[in-house]
Amino acid sequence: MGRDIKDILAVCDHTLLLQTSTWEEIRGICDDALKYHTASVCIPPCYVKQAAEYLGGRIPVCTVIGFPNGNHTTACKVFETKDAVANGADEIDMVINVGMLKAGDYEYVLNEIREIRDVCQGKILKVIIETCLLTDEEKIKMCEIVTASGADFIKTSTGFSTAGATFADIELFAQHIGEGVRMKAAGGISSIADAEKFMDLGASRLGTSRIVKLVKAQEQPD
Repeated sequence: MGRDIKDILAVCDHTLLLQTSTWEEIRGICDDALKYHTASVCIPPCYVKQAAEYLGGRIPVCTVIGFPNGNHTTACKVFETKDAVANGADEIDMVINVGMLKAGDYEYVLNEIREIRDVCQGKILKVIIETCLLTDEEKIKMCEIVTASGADFIKTSTGFSTAGATFADIELFAQHIGEGVRMKAAGGISSIADAEKFMDLGASRLGTSRIVKLVKAQEQPD
């Protein structure tokens, strides 16, 4: 504990994915990311091109695929990914097909991640498994699948389901992911102390908007 706030901000994907998000709000997220040196901005696909042009490579642009439910067809997710990369996305956060996982169709889930990986053109790929909807056995299975897929990260949550990241989930991931797979905790990270704890447990990315907001609030004069 007791990390420098700059080190915490440096692993934050500064996120705004609300349906109501306007370009003015997205531009504000980009400005905050530049000021506080976050890992990326994580924004809706429709703003990727505009944000990439606005940022000019100064901060990576992350976007979401198959979001938030994950039950798009694989072909649709592949198209979304190609489009995002063409528009300037540097990082891709995709949602798995949770129903296929629960049905035991592990080959479908693995092949879908691999197909998206193949069209990422070397961009970072994070796999959102929506932990709040899964059993521990299913989470462990997804650690195996993500490892086999060649994706860069396993990510806890969209932030749009019944719950977000938990310490227990990151601890479980750490025990079961293979070498080279990193962990992203996302959804409901509401304090700097929580952010530090997730990092202490091994998460190397945090999906959150609140950390920057907290830092900004601390900068305000009394």
